[in-house]
Amino acid sequence: MQYVLDKLNNDLRLITVELPNLESATVTVWVGVGSRFEDDKTAGLSHFLEHMVFKGSKIRPTAAKIAEAVDAIGGEFNASTSKEWTNFYIKARTGVIETAFDVLSDMVLNPILDPKEIEKEKGVITEEISMYEDTPMAKIDDVFENLIFGKTTIGRDVIGTKETVRGIRKDDFLRYRKSHYGSNNIVVTVSGGIKKEDVSKLAEKYFSPLETKKKENIKKFASLQKEPKVLLKTKENEQAHLIMGFLGAERGHKARFTEAVLSSILGGGMSSRLFSEVREKRGLAYAVRSDSEHYTETGYFGTYVGVDLKRIDEAIKVILDEHYKLADKSKSVSKKELTKAKEYIKGHLALSLEDTKSVNAFFGIRELMLGSLETPKDVIEEIDKVNLDDIYALAQKFFKPDRLNLAIIGPYKDQEHFKSILK
Repeated sequence: MQYVLDKLNNDLRLITVELPNLESATVTVWVGVGSRFEDDKTAGLSHFLEHMVFKGSKIRPTAAKIAEAVDAIGGEFNASTSKEWTNFYIKARTGVIETAFDVLSDMVLNPILDPKEIEKEKGVITEEISMYEDTPMAKIDDVFENLIFGKTTIGRDVIGTKETVRGIRKDDFLRYRKSHYGSNNIVVTVSGGIKKEDVSKLAEKYFSPLETKKKENIKKFASLQKEPKVLLKTKENEQAHLIMGFLGAERGHKARFTEAVLSSILGGGMSSRLFSEVREKRGLAYAVRSDSEHYTETGYFGTYVGVDLKRIDEAIKVILDEHYKLADKSKSVSKKELTKAKEYIKGHLALSLEDTKSVNAFFGIRELMLGSLETPKDVIEEIDKVNLDDIYALAQKFFKPDRLNLAIIGPYKDQEHFKSILK
C-alpha cells in the first residue's frame, strides 16, 4: 500500500492512497488540536466544537441540511476528538467524492456556531457525560489517565465536565478556531477508489481558503512518580473494572514495535498470557486486554480487566505477576510465542486496512503528530526485527514499581487496601 504526500500552497498537507479495486473512498480532515490545548474554564471545548460542526454551516445552515446532503449520496459521516487531535470524515462511493469534499470542507471551515444551537447542544453533551459515568467499561480509561497524569491538561477528561460545558460561549469557539484551525495544522487524507490527480484538484478547490496560523506550544508533562499509585472511584456495580498500567514512552519512540509485540504477548488475543491466566485458567474475568497509549512526550502501557467483585485482589496479583514475569529472563518467552505475537499484530493490521477510514487513520495520525510517514510494509518489517532480548529489555524498563498505576471503578471504599497489594 503506497501513499502520496503533497502540500498545498497554504501548507495544508494532503495524503492520497489509491486503492483501485474499491468503489468507495473516505475523506478525513485531521486537525492537530485536542483537549490538552484547552484551559481549565473551557475544558471540553474541542469535543463541543466537534458536535457544533454538524449543526450548520455557511452553505447548509442547519443540521438537517447537512444530514440531507450526506444521505443524498448514500454516505456516512462522523467525527472524533482526542487529547491531541480532532478528525471529521465522510465515506461515500467514488462517483460522488466531490460532494464529500464540498460538504466536509463547508462543515469544518465554515460552521455557523449559532448561539441557540450551542445552548441546545449543552444538554446533549451533559447527557453524554452522564452516559459515560454510568458506563464503567468506558469511564475506566478516563479514571486511569486522571491518575497517571494527575491534575494536568493531559490528565483531564476529553469531554470536560458538566460545569465547564455549560459555561462555554460562541466567543470561546471563535478564539479556539482562530488559534488552531490553520492550514499548517491540518492534514487531509483520502483513500479508496480515487485518482491522485482528481483528489489534488478537489483539495485545492475546497481547502485553499484556509490560512496558516502560529502553532501554540503545549505544556509538557513530567512525571514525579516514585512509588505505585492507586485511584479508586467508588460505584455500586456488579463487576469491578480496572486498568493496571505502567508509565511508558512518547509517541513514535524507538521501541514502539517492541512495545507492540510485548502488548500482544501479554494481552493481545485469546491465547495471550493474560487471557489464558485470568480468564481461561482462573475464571476471574470476561474481558481482558492489554494496549498502549501515546502522546507527544509521554505514554503508558495498560491492561484492562472487568473482574468478579469478590476476586479482585487475586486478579490484581495475577495481572501484576504476569507483567513482572516478562521482565525476568529466567521465565523466558519461547520463540513460538514470539512468532505468534508478531503474526497477531501483522494479521490485525492487514484486516484493519481493509477499511478506508482505518487507512486514513494509519497515515493521517502519523503525519499530523510526527511529521513522518511509514507504510504497512515498513511496520511489518520492523515487527519482524523484534527479538527476545528486545522484549526483556523493554519489560525491565517499563515494569517497575515506581511506574506502576492502578485505577478501579467498583463498590469498594478502602483505597489503601489496593495500594498495599501493589507494594
